[in-house]
Amino acid sequence: MKLKNIAIASMSAAALLAASAAQAQGAKLKVGLMLPATGTFAALGTAIENGFRLYVNEQGGKLGGREIEFVKVDDESDPAKATDNVNKLIKRDNVDVLVGTVHSGVAMAMAKVAKDTGTLLFVPNAGADAVTGPMCAPNIFRSSFSNWQPGYAMGEVMAKKGHKNVVTITWKYAAGDESVKGFKEAFEKAGGKVVKELSLPFPNVEFQALLTEIAASKPDAVYTFFAGGGAVKFVKDYAAAGLKKNIPLYGAGFLTDGTLEAQGPDADGLLTTLHYADSLNTPRDNSFRLAYAKAYKLQPDVYAVQGYDAAQMLGIGLTAVKGDVSKKAEIAAAIERAKIDSPRGAFSVSKAHNPVQDIYLRQVSGKENKLVSVASKALADPARGCRM
Repeated sequence: MKLKNIAIASMSAAALLAASAAQAQGAKLKVGLMLPATGTFAALGTAIENGFRLYVNEQGGKLGGREIEFVKVDDESDPAKATDNVNKLIKRDNVDVLVGTVHSGVAMAMAKVAKDTGTLLFVPNAGADAVTGPMCAPNIFRSSFSNWQPGYAMGEVMAKKGHKNVVTITWKYAAGDESVKGFKEAFEKAGGKVVKELSLPFPNVEFQALLTEIAASKPDAVYTFFAGGGAVKFVKDYAAAGLKKNIPLYGAGFLTDGTLEAQGPDADGLLTTLHYADSLNTPRDNSFRLAYAKAYKLQPDVYAVQGYDAAQMLGIGLTAVKGDVSKKAEIAAAIERAKIDSPRGAFSVSKAHNPVQDIYLRQVSGKENKLVSVASKALADPARGCRM
């Protein structure tokens, strides 16, 4: 009799567990969007969110059979507030998935908390090398790039163009440092020399003294990493200082992405490297651009693509586990196997969960970053320090 009761109790417990799992899968999936809504990167945060929501809406508001509920936090691109913000999303709001962010310093804090708590994290922009390097984890994915990738590709391009002595300039923070490092690795490997590395604190935009220094150094060319409002001001100041016509300016693509309207003719002709361009003219990209313009009355940029692809990656993982977000290993395996059908061109993810993707050389023409060529085919980040 006792055995029979134990058996019945076990069966009831198993049924309850199954029922609660089914209930959880039927419940809304909470996605915590931790993106900048204010400050120099505000427009970038909006584009990422728009892209993410567009993909979810295309799937009828559901991923892996689960309706999506968004919880939003303005991260203000402030690393000092990042740990508190991400902990609030996980502990107070009980989000199932984290999506963020733009600023590399903030993303590093998000990655640390995600790694410690096992929460799924999709990074739709910040290229901090460490996210898919020393901080890599089975539950952390990036839908964008590593800072090293566009920098390395541009190092190859500038060396092929015959430039020998180059000055670099950026904000003094993870993204800028790592972009310059990637550039330098490829440029010096090809025989070039970085004669001066200039920087200023983020998000300072007082460029005058540094522009004077560039003029005095007389390099063959300048490589730069700036984004958002800083990129607008740098391009305008560089042209106003009379440097553009004598010392060619090159950059990672963020210099001219989402910024061309404000930069106006000062950006015309600039060459940049990135994993997206405005004139790819593929059926996949054309349909994405049309859908985005229809939904938001805006043209999409690389940030919108990265948001869209973060949602795609999450969707691939959730579909494989029928919406059961607790099955982290199966989610990771599904994304690792996938070929993501991105507007930028299909890509896969590396073992460290960073996109293995083509990096394009683009040239500014009017309000577009037009495709010139593929600067680097299926470029994989070296993921130095990743143990997974």
